[in-house]
Amino acid sequence: MTTETKTVAAADIKTVGVIGAGQMGSGIAHVVALAGYDVKLNDLNKDAVESALKGIEANLGRQAKKGLISKDQIKPALQRISYADGLGALSQCDLVIEAATEDENIKHRIFKELCETLKSDAILATNTSSISITRLATTTDRPEHFIGMHFMNPVPLMELVELIRGIATEDTTFAHTRTFIDSLNKKTAVSEDFPAFIVNRILLPMLNEAVYTLYEGVGTVEAIDKAMRLGAHHPMGPLELADFIGLDTCLAVMQVLYEGLADTKYRPCPLLVKYVEAGWLGRKTQRGFYDYRGETPVPTR
Repeated sequence: MTTETKTVAAADIKTVGVIGAGQMGSGIAHVVALAGYDVKLNDLNKDAVESALKGIEANLGRQAKKGLISKDQIKPALQRISYADGLGALSQCDLVIEAATEDENIKHRIFKELCETLKSDAILATNTSSISITRLATTTDRPEHFIGMHFMNPVPLMELVELIRGIATEDTTFAHTRTFIDSLNKKTAVSEDFPAFIVNRILLPMLNEAVYTLYEGVGTVEAIDKAMRLGAHHPMGPLELADFIGLDTCLAVMQVLYEGLADTKYRPCPLLVKYVEAGWLGRKTQRGFYDYRGETPVPTR
């Protein structure tokens, strides 16, 4: 592809590609389609996209029941989402948001393949929750038009999007991306390109410390979560929240913080590592700090 690129104006963004049909990717597709954009949803597994569409339909229905949207918005939003069979199917998108797993090598491979066919005037964004935007941008053909767009989970409910520019990100790319986020009825928090940005720089060490508190026998899973729900008025206990986020994602962010900042306070708790090694990743695998296989979650320690 030519290295001469120009960034589209926000008003020209009509088709948005989303790479990854997991919890984050499906949530992003949901809010983008609801805002009136056509969405091409890509995943290696077509079944994952079909499952995501069912989940999006159910979530739209819940929003309508709560009066957050009208019932008339559901069908048009679903009709705006289509399956993209391969990254080449995203070639004519005006904006592509990568929401694949939090693995830098996987993201590198995606960007390399995507940029072989992606039109030159498209903006490329990553939903990474911790990895350097500057470093990821170097694996693309458009570092000036590459940006971090970190949505919070669950995307349809959470108001915030962290916007992170790499060292090469142009002002126009930043401005157009911010306008796009505004159009989704989301609020922007601008972060510098440091490991884990703002939210996870603060949140994940707290969750990691909760795991250390469990690991060292200070309290049980139930006691730790109750203490923070009732003592700090958190809506969800830290171990319950870690399960919701995914213990593999929590570990990945802590490893980025530990390696990127070289401070022992960010060392991942050995118990967190053990749970991930066991494949107990939280809600998505039915077991983490809680066992979700029954009617009511049961602490596993």
